[in-house]
Amino acid sequence: MKVIKSLLLCSAVFFSLLGCEENNTYKARLKDPQLFHNSMQALSDVIVYDIFSPPVASRVYMYPTIAAYAVMQKQYPKKYEDMAGQLSDFKTIPEINDPDIHAELAAIHAFLKVGTALIFSENKIIEYRDSLYASLEQDGLPSSVKEASLAYGDLVAAHILAWADTDFYKQTRTFPKYTIQEGTAFWKPTPPDYMEGIEPHWNKIRTLVLDTADQFEPAPPYPVDMSKDSPFYKELMEVYELGEKIDGSTEATEIASFWDCNPYVSHHRGHAMFATKKITPGGHWIGITKIAAKQAQSNMDESINAYARVSIALFDGFISCWNTKWNTLIVRPETIINEFLDETWLPLLQTPPFPEYTSGHSVISRASAVALTDIYGDTFSFADTTEEVYGLGVRSYDSFIAASEEAAVSRLYGGIHYRRAIDEGVKQGDAVGKFLVEKLKTLK
Repeated sequence: MKVIKSLLLCSAVFFSLLGCEENNTYKARLKDPQLFHNSMQALSDVIVYDIFSPPVASRVYMYPTIAAYAVMQKQYPKKYEDMAGQLSDFKTIPEINDPDIHAELAAIHAFLKVGTALIFSENKIIEYRDSLYASLEQDGLPSSVKEASLAYGDLVAAHILAWADTDFYKQTRTFPKYTIQEGTAFWKPTPPDYMEGIEPHWNKIRTLVLDTADQFEPAPPYPVDMSKDSPFYKELMEVYELGEKIDGSTEATEIASFWDCNPYVSHHRGHAMFATKKITPGGHWIGITKIAAKQAQSNMDESINAYARVSIALFDGFISCWNTKWNTLIVRPETIINEFLDETWLPLLQTPPFPEYTSGHSVISRASAVALTDIYGDTFSFADTTEEVYGLGVRSYDSFIAASEEAAVSRLYGGIHYRRAIDEGVKQGDAVGKFLVEKLKTLK
């Protein structure tokens, strides 16, 4: 009888433990960094779908990611520094004071809630969110944990969105559009759609870590001078002659296409017009961040930290670059080549609708590369698969800096930037990135 009772007791304990293991499946899933990578991808997909411009997209990435980081910092205060007091006007979020709160779930919820508030196609994120939570419930997520975690995520999201409301973004929506300036030297809208200039007032948006939008102003562009011995003319001819040589089979073509990252490329066939949507330059570096985090086997909070630092570098980098663009107003190669050299010439890439100097790719790519190098090291080799979904294959790099250098020169190959805008843009991005690395402390 004692043996039977003992066997029954052991069986009860075994099945009890088995049931606990099954009910705790949600805990293992919520610790899996892939869950956050998937959530970031869901946001990226909507950014592409809604066709946000590169500067605005950087804002859409940044606020949700800081919301997630802030939750992780409260959960792991011995590992991470509070960004309060480090980012402009940012105050610390409420503490985690309910034992039912699962920090990773709260972080994802805050991320998705803030992201939903900043996009147009809210239903796409809501559908992703509801599907995710339903699957977690099937894996044993208790209602008490879900309710507490989502309530805390809502609280954090409201905190972040109130902060976002003070960054002067909404005010800039009401500012006048850019008035086209007369004269050869000034930027003009370009074919095929002659779109108006994007975000001419972006330098009025509040910076995060930079003191001011003009903190790292580059050397001035060469004066637009069509004298054949002028520095500008020599740069112009480099773009023109390179464009004449490049064809679809060269590596330069592959590089230009790989780093195009134009969120809206229009195609005209007779009277028909259609558009191709792709990720923004910032979205490409968010993709590289995912690749690096997965390759380094970063856990969820470490991955969120990487995303946060890169998204901040992107945001401040765009403000710095756009300040330069809309103060210098330099004409694009396509405009001046068509006017003075060859009216039928077209660049390999479609010229984006904003002034030429400095190169946005050069600035934000180097700033992002510096941020990632600070986390994962200067010899981190990786295969960049970000553009596979757009049929552009894979390119490999020995470091983040090497990738940023290729991103920068791609704009020359694409026929949309002069070399000085690229070289000075790299310096500008390097200065922004190094300042952020030095001033912004996250890991203790």
